[in-house]
Amino acid sequence: MPGSVIFDPYVPLAVLAVAAIVAVALGGWAAWRGLSGWWLRTLAALALLAAVANPSLQREQRTPLSDIVIVVADRTASQRLEGRPGQLEQALAGLKAQLALRPNTEMRLVELADAPGDGGTLLMERLSAALADEPPDRIAGVILLTDGQVHDMERAPELPAPLHVLLTGKRSDWDRRLVVRDAPAFAILGEPVMLTLMIEDQGQVPVDAGGRVELQVSIDGGEVRRFRVPVGRPLRFPVTLEHGGMNVIRFSVPTAEGELTDRNNSAVVQINGVRDRLRVLLVSGEPYPGGRTWRNLLKSDSSVDLVHFTILRPPEKQDGVPVDELSLIAFPTRELFLDKIDEFDLIIFDRYRRRGILPSLYLDNVRSYVERGGAVLIAAGPAFASADSLYRSPLGAIMPAVPTSRVIEEGFRPRLSAEGARHPVTEGLEEYAPPAAEGEEGPGWGRWFRRIEVTQRSGTAVMTDETGAPLLVLDRVGEGRVALLASDQAWLWSRGFEGGGPQLELLRRLAHWAMKEPELEEEALTATAQGQVMTIVRRTMGEGPREVEITAPDGTVSVLPMREAAPGRFVAEFEGPEIGLYRLREGDLEAVAALGPAAPREFEETIASGERLAPLVSRVRGGVLRLEDGLPAIREVRPGRVAAGRGWIGLTPREAYLTTDVRVMPLLPAWLFLLAAAVLSVGAWLREGRK
Repeated sequence: MPGSVIFDPYVPLAVLAVAAIVAVALGGWAAWRGLSGWWLRTLAALALLAAVANPSLQREQRTPLSDIVIVVADRTASQRLEGRPGQLEQALAGLKAQLALRPNTEMRLVELADAPGDGGTLLMERLSAALADEPPDRIAGVILLTDGQVHDMERAPELPAPLHVLLTGKRSDWDRRLVVRDAPAFAILGEPVMLTLMIEDQGQVPVDAGGRVELQVSIDGGEVRRFRVPVGRPLRFPVTLEHGGMNVIRFSVPTAEGELTDRNNSAVVQINGVRDRLRVLLVSGEPYPGGRTWRNLLKSDSSVDLVHFTILRPPEKQDGVPVDELSLIAFPTRELFLDKIDEFDLIIFDRYRRRGILPSLYLDNVRSYVERGGAVLIAAGPAFASADSLYRSPLGAIMPAVPTSRVIEEGFRPRLSAEGARHPVTEGLEEYAPPAAEGEEGPGWGRWFRRIEVTQRSGTAVMTDETGAPLLVLDRVGEGRVALLASDQAWLWSRGFEGGGPQLELLRRLAHWAMKEPELEEEALTATAQGQVMTIVRRTMGEGPREVEITAPDGTVSVLPMREAAPGRFVAEFEGPEIGLYRLREGDLEAVAALGPAAPREFEETIASGERLAPLVSRVRGGVLRLEDGLPAIREVRPGRVAAGRGWIGLTPREAYLTTDVRVMPLLPAWLFLLAAAVLSVGAWLREGRK
């Protein structure tokens, strides 16, 4: 029970201090005057002042507290490389044994796992949390068992004791990694885009490991192309995308003999393929109220280059006007329909009729253009049911419906067919409609007043009239596509007649489907990744349940059932057990998706090193040692001294305690101070009286 003297004066300390100064001053003045009892009177005054100060003896009952040593075991992915788990477990067992032999010492073991997502090794964050749980005056030291590759050094805490780093791994370790330094998010189809790659060697690289290595490249899991590339130098690599939408490009190099891991020997880049400029040829057969509908739609899209010709005057009209005054420029029919037809992504015939302007040879070339992969969209007017119909030209061979020569001019409301509810061109168009009137079925779109009666012979009728007769028919011909809209009154919707309808959205989707935009494919399998969760979407015109086959990066195959979220749209969510490239298959469709980076942050730098932790260690005079050299011994060092050396690390004893009881008692009774003052005063009087 250690004790201490405390004071609880009856007067303010300032008053007591002034009185003490005055007493000492008077004593000094008396000594200077030669008074014989000066020292006795001074002592008497001090005795009285001591009584006023009220001294007490305080005694504490203390319970000693043990020292705490925090040991952080790094068990992240990079610590599972060859040899490191064994080093870690052996070091842990040795530390536990040494600390168990030390009296009054406790060990706190902190396990560090991989951070969520691709966060890497957040060791400082975990250490800060562990320090916050313990009293700082009990921490005797901190020991980290890690490879030193820490990714949150900016969160390093203030340390009350020495920090020691015991590195796993070997000095002879080396590793090779592939890094994509620069990759665009978008690229133009058919044009090469440059990516910057680099193959780096780290650690103690063998002499024969450098030079050139084989680089393997595949797009969407397809054919692998191989190139010989140098190591240690930036490489600009051209890639040409062949299809729109997301393209998954995988780069990899073979595993070299003796390297630590192949987890960083590959990289996955996802690039969205877009068209540079969509070129559309619009041929309007004659002026009519909706003549500007297509032009306004296509000109409003900045990604579309539009070439538009309108035939304002039929050739058979005889009014005496000279032919060279009928147009500002000559209609370049040969150039457009023979020489440069393949440069267009879509050709639209809007209420066009055969008048001899386009010879059959040109129209036959349009048919061949579609079969080679082009697209034609026909917005039919009354002429489509006449002898001048485009159907009665070479284009008739690729049309999905046959006109019956009947034009029906009566009000009707367009509706989606059962197939139209599933087709991406018309799916969800009901959302653009006001509520239907009471007693009516289907969306509350405005009426049209003319349609061309046709008989469907191929393709899919996605829109019909109220009787179920085909109104909008879509078909695939060879490599291309054909769309037939059997009415010329979609413009009524844009005018808001009877509430209007989704005219702009319908025509936009129709044009983009014809131009093969990926998001409007009828049969498609796509996947998007968010962290470790993959959302798989299967769009189909078919019926029945669906399930997708998933091949993981390690080759394991699993089958996942899909739920129907909407007509023709099946969805499933898959949580990948590991980061990497997954292959998906459903029926005849295949897709690939990348979960996380191909080389996680944990494997960007795999060579064990104390370089990142060295500044923090030096501030508290700790040490960085390798477990390869053996487990260091533990010693005691005084605060502020060097706490590490060759083969040993030091802990600082804290000698912390817990006060369980406090007792306070007067140092001397008050009467004893008064008696002492009286005796000294009488002694001074007697001594001076003798003089």
